Amino acid sequence: MRSSRVTMRSTKPFVIRCRKIIDQMDSDKDNYTTEAELLAWIKYAHGRWVREDTDKQFALYDQDKDGHITWGEYAQQVYGHLLSDELKGEEFYDIADKDKETYRKMMIRDERRFKASDKDGDMIATRDEFTAFLHPEEYDYMKEIVITETIEDIDKNGDGVVNVDEYIADMYTPEAGEPEPDWVKTERQQFLDFRDMNKDGKMDRSEISHWILPHDYDHADLESKHLIFESDKDKDGKLTRKEILDNWNMFVGSQATNYGEDLTRRHDEF
Repeated sequence: MRSSRVTMRSTKPFVIRCRKIIDQMDSDKDNYTTEAELLAWIKYAHGRWVREDTDKQFALYDQDKDGHITWGEYAQQVYGHLLSDELKGEEFYDIADKDKETYRKMMIRDERRFKASDKDGDMIATRDEFTAFLHPEEYDYMKEIVITETIEDIDKNGDGVVNVDEYIADMYTPEAGEPEPDWVKTERQQFLDFRDMNKDGKMDRSEISHWILPHDYDHADLESKHLIFESDKDKDGKLTRKEILDNWNMFVGSQATNYGEDLTRRHDEF
């Protein structure tokens, strides 16, 4: 998840941008932001970020400006300085030996994801296919590659599944002699009670899918409910401008402000 780059400041431009965002969230202009309005705004802000990120990277990698990106164009831009010199016939010739395998795996992984996003198999990505390559979690047909990459990232012993120690190691590295924090103990119990659904001591592909891509879980809906709960001081189910500004640090760390990045935008960019 992206983290906030912005901290709360009392400067006039910051406050003005906060108010502009609040005005945008209040779609019916009744001076209140409801949960439905907040949910709609979060989904809009996330979709805009995905589109803008794709636009930026598409322009970078579409070298011949034909409106498509081939695997060759992408690989040349990302790995061109690492690829073999045909005269030397040596892969990653300018990289230290110890790093060559890492780069090779990165390129293989990118190529596999590129192929998965390429619906017609021609290794030429349309804008939509390139969006799926960059943001596979946004596309149902990319589900399997998201699961595969998650396993590869967490499964340290290479057995194709994730045990509780691997699950914990992905989020916590203990210091020597340090007792395990309570939140880590809670996560261990979460693994046993909820993640490992068939109680065999590990998460397989199906269980990992349920964990990272749950069918009954909407991140935007959960976030909107959380922001309302934490900021709605009079418990009337909607937020005034003052309630939002009083708890603005929480909004800065959420999708409602694109994790703070929207606070650098001009009003006409929303």
